[in-house]
Amino acid sequence: MNFKSNKIISRLPKHLQSLVIRQPYNGYTAQNQAVWRYVMRKNIKYLSKVAHKSYLNGLEKAGISVEAIPRMQGMNRILKELGWAAVSVDGFIPPNAFMEFQAYNTLVIAADIRTIDHIEYTPAPDIIHEAAGHAPIIANPEYAEYLRRFGEIGSKAISSSKDYELYEAIRHLSIIKEDPGTGKNDIAKADEMVAEVMAGMTELSEMARIRNLHWWTVEYGLIGTLENPKIYGAGLLSSIGESKWCMGKEVEKLPYSIVAADTDFDITKPQPQLFVTPDFAHLSLVLEEFANKMALRNGGLKGIQQLIDSKNLGTIVLSTGIQISGNFTHVISNDNNKPVYFQTTNATALAYKNKELIGHGKNYHADGFGSPIGKLKGINIAIEDMSPTDLEAYGIYEGKTVNLTFEGHITLSGEIITGKRNLQGKIILISFKNCTVQHRDSILFNPNWGIYDMVVGKAVVSAYSGVADAENFGFTFEPPQEKTHKIVYSQKDKKLHGLYKEVRQFREKRKVNYNRLEEIFILLKLEYTNDWLLPLEIAELIYSDKSQLKNNVINHLETLKKKKEIAHLINDGLKLLKKT
Repeated sequence: MNFKSNKIISRLPKHLQSLVIRQPYNGYTAQNQAVWRYVMRKNIKYLSKVAHKSYLNGLEKAGISVEAIPRMQGMNRILKELGWAAVSVDGFIPPNAFMEFQAYNTLVIAADIRTIDHIEYTPAPDIIHEAAGHAPIIANPEYAEYLRRFGEIGSKAISSSKDYELYEAIRHLSIIKEDPGTGKNDIAKADEMVAEVMAGMTELSEMARIRNLHWWTVEYGLIGTLENPKIYGAGLLSSIGESKWCMGKEVEKLPYSIVAADTDFDITKPQPQLFVTPDFAHLSLVLEEFANKMALRNGGLKGIQQLIDSKNLGTIVLSTGIQISGNFTHVISNDNNKPVYFQTTNATALAYKNKELIGHGKNYHADGFGSPIGKLKGINIAIEDMSPTDLEAYGIYEGKTVNLTFEGHITLSGEIITGKRNLQGKIILISFKNCTVQHRDSILFNPNWGIYDMVVGKAVVSAYSGVADAENFGFTFEPPQEKTHKIVYSQKDKKLHGLYKEVRQFREKRKVNYNRLEEIFILLKLEYTNDWLLPLEIAELIYSDKSQLKNNVINHLETLKKKKEIAHLINDGLKLLKKT
């Protein structure tokens, strides 16, 4: 993909670019195009009555046509006028990455499109859901800002070790469900795996809770009053089945609040309840209410413990602004439940204002990093708040051997080599030689291990997922190992797609070869007895005619309606023709 095609895309960090793929536009079959067209025509007819007013105008503003699957290049040319961009990805991507794309005003568009067998709804992300569902509503500036802000906050949410298992299980299930070659037993096993992982998630992580908020707003949100809500959630806007189902009395309508964060969802089933926000501004109020409870804004002992439990890369920020990024594995607290020492293992980096401190990258701290935090015992003023006179009085200056006792029984003795200060002049880092650090009788750092670097801060003010300086850390989101299955079409399938293509060309050129159209219809009746969508497309071409071919096609569709699973699809398609 050309990352310079849109200035928004050109600003994407490298660790997100690794998930972007080239849109396989030439891989879409003519049947795929017909599926897109059917869903879009049906949606627009129905959604014009029940969707938020931004939807229909937003389709045009987002560069989305009813007639053809959108090209990313075309969408980006138009989206840039809204200050947004779009990129193609392969199916589900990690939640933190998905939200970080949003933080950069970039819509993630799954490259694949649902099969005709899942035309009403698919558990897999597809281009109908992503493009026709997500893109139009961002034409509303207030909602677009909510989406961007959600991305900023959500990308910092701390996951549990179980969250990634669930992501992998759901991704696998969505992939095999969309593959017509998958056996029922394999799908059943994948369903069981998702249920098993979910059952083991006894306590919701930050990521799980903010993912719930995302689901009940961005994906399945309603707006307006409980009695007369409108649709704005992409999952509903892109599902011709559920957009109707959700408006019925069977689906409970609840006022949107932070309660939604603790309301789980099942991606494989229609939702039994939905949340209604009075307006888009209310979404941002609830988001801020949630963010105020996150480790991102509170830090502390709980924040470090969340990072330890996540078993993933994370960052803590001290009151001086210094940032420590790595895999946190241990924390010591005092009697007041405040952290007094933390420890990481493996590659760790120190940064300030999201820029790595020179000489303190992950290669230098390759084996981990540990440091006391908090105040010195019996001294009211913290090291970071000490004036030059205070520092001299307490013997904290270069060339001086000091013995420091921190609250929580952490002691440090060593000779000060140098230090670093932040932009406000506060000390953020002190380096020692011949240094010993211990907690009671436990040695935390031995002089034989070399130079000891101690970060300075009286409190942990923030803790979040990911690293402070991703580029210098070399952080990247690895593309998922299991790729979306590319359907292998038989020669018979390819022949059918060729027939779809011919009919599509008749419509696009507005010139119908009636003899060939009749031959195509005869082939359909003989060789493709279950296909209902192409007969609908043929009927559309000649619906205003008074010909025997039209009668034969309509009669054939009436016969196909005896199959209950497709009867309503055919009926809806015929209704569209009558309205044309």
